[in-house]
This record gives sequence, structure tokens and C-alpha cells, in this order.
Amino acid sequence: MNIYIGNMSFETTEDQLRQAFQAYGEVSTVNIITDKYSGDPRGFAFVEMSSKNEAIAAISGLNGQELNGRALNVNEAKPRTESGNRNGGNHYRKSY
Repeated sequence: MNIYIGNMSFETTEDQLRQAFQAYGEVSTVNIITDKYSGDPRGFAFVEMSSKNEAIAAISGLNGQELNGRALNVNEAKPRTESGNRNGGNHYRKSY
């Protein structure tokens, strides 16, 4: 199960997240999202856990808990939807 973690401190590391979630079960992956240009963290991450029951326990146990001075928002990650238009909707069609 994929879990979304929001409201993270920019100082939070993958190891710190892994340790927090491992208290609830096996962690498959930890991915802190960074800005593609600067490489700076964007304040959210995704953690994947192999067991749905362990993931649900982690969500209920860690949501609202403080890590590095910030209360985490932890919930099940929503599937990514394709919006199709990724350039801000600034289309210009030349009419002939």
C-alpha cells in the first residue's frame, strides 16, 4: 500500500521516515519528493508498505504525530490521475 506523508519538515530524511514507519511493519520504499530544478525537498513524501494491515496501522499511528517539529499528515495515497494537459492550459490554435 502506498502512503502519502504531508506537512513534513524540509530537514526530514528518508532514514527518519523509514524508522518511523518500520515501527508498524515492513517498509518497501521511501520517496521524499524534491523540486526537479533545485533538488530541495517539497515537504511531502510517499512510503510504500508491503502489508495493507501494517500500512493502515502506520496511518492511524502516525497521522498528526510530530516529526522534526511538524505534525505529519499521513493517509493512503490516491492514484495519480492523468490530466493530459501539463503546460498550464496555455494553448493557442492557429486558425486558417
